[in-house]
Amino acid sequence: MSEFSAVELAETLLTAAKTGTPIDPLTGKFPNLTVEQAYAVQQAQVATWTSDGRVVRGYKVGLTSAVMQHQLGVDQPDFGHLMSDMFYANGQSIPSEDFISPKIEPEFAFVLGRNLQGPHVTAAEAAMAIEGVCGALEIIDSRIRDWRITLADTVADNASSGGIVLGDIFKPLNQLNLRTEGVVVTRDGATVGTGAGAAVLGSPLTALVWLANTLGALGVSLEAGSVILPGSMTAAIPVETGTTVTANFSSFGPVTAQFVESS
Repeated sequence: MSEFSAVELAETLLTAAKTGTPIDPLTGKFPNLTVEQAYAVQQAQVATWTSDGRVVRGYKVGLTSAVMQHQLGVDQPDFGHLMSDMFYANGQSIPSEDFISPKIEPEFAFVLGRNLQGPHVTAAEAAMAIEGVCGALEIIDSRIRDWRITLADTVADNASSGGIVLGDIFKPLNQLNLRTEGVVVTRDGATVGTGAGAAVLGSPLTALVWLANTLGALGVSLEAGSVILPGSMTAAIPVETGTTVTANFSSFGPVTAQFVESS
């Protein structure tokens, strides 16, 4: 595989996910892999998933914190697709072997009540498209060995998506101040992180605007009913079999993920 092929690189990532065996960074073999090429790899995976009957339910925005952007040397977020079978109920037992090297991030989740089509979407238009908000835990995972990722690696790997746990309390946006909404995260009862919505690009709404306009430039609309994860409020928290992580949101109460060994 001496020449770039989005389909072939997608197959290596699909195989890694299926077998649970991570691969070396794609940029090791293709050091000049561009972000545009990486998104082509991501899209090739999505095409395979949808042809297999999986359904796109929404999108995640990643790299929204200044720390992560500095670490990867970028000045903008990235996005990945959320498939319908990635979703878990609050408190549900989650088989840890479904993932390679999972970590947890506390986030808000937006549910859109109307279509949102960029480019040129404003914050006011994005806010009006949101039907409601709930607390969530995103499970991030990497098919790249030891998380040795560049921006192109994580983009190709569907923005390191793994799973989503949605909370039970759903509120309209006009009852919330997303910038000041806080969260306290515990792992097995011990506090491991605190944060607020302002950690996400100053406001999580900014991430939704960026996503709508980025996808709009590609001719893709955010559809009513889509779930959008705008980015993490804290650093990612590693998990393993036996770990229980709870994010206690100031307005949404607890959202819990329990990682177990499947019987």
